[in-house]
Amino acid sequence: MTIINNNLINPNLVNKVKKSEPNNLPNIKNQVNNKTFKEILDNKAEESNVSFSKHASMRLNSRNLQLSNSQIKRVEDGIKRAEEKGIKDSLVLVDNIALLVNIKNKTVVTAIDNNSEKVYTNIDGAVVV
Repeated sequence: MTIINNNLINPNLVNKVKKSEPNNLPNIKNQVNNKTFKEILDNKAEESNVSFSKHASMRLNSRNLQLSNSQIKRVEDGIKRAEEKGIKDSLVLVDNIALLVNIKNKTVVTAIDNNSEKVYTNIDGAVVV
């Protein structure tokens, strides 16, 4: 008997272990649910890079505000522009919707109907998209 990593090992058994041979399974190359890795990566790249906090989602619902895909793309552009200018917390105005966004996390913190509220606090910059 030999001790390896505090375990007793029988050398007679070690020699009887066969080396695994390459299997002849069909080549599935990075497929998940019949999608290749490249397709999954491309889909992820197309998905939105902006997230909405629970509070922002509740505000959008309670105020009956909806953002189209093109508006979300504009918000992403606004976040990118704010990030380039060093803004940390920004007001992003999209049509008649005001969004308070944490730029570092790319997270919409709250959403307001631009026609109802006129004072915005805790921001260090604004972007109109």
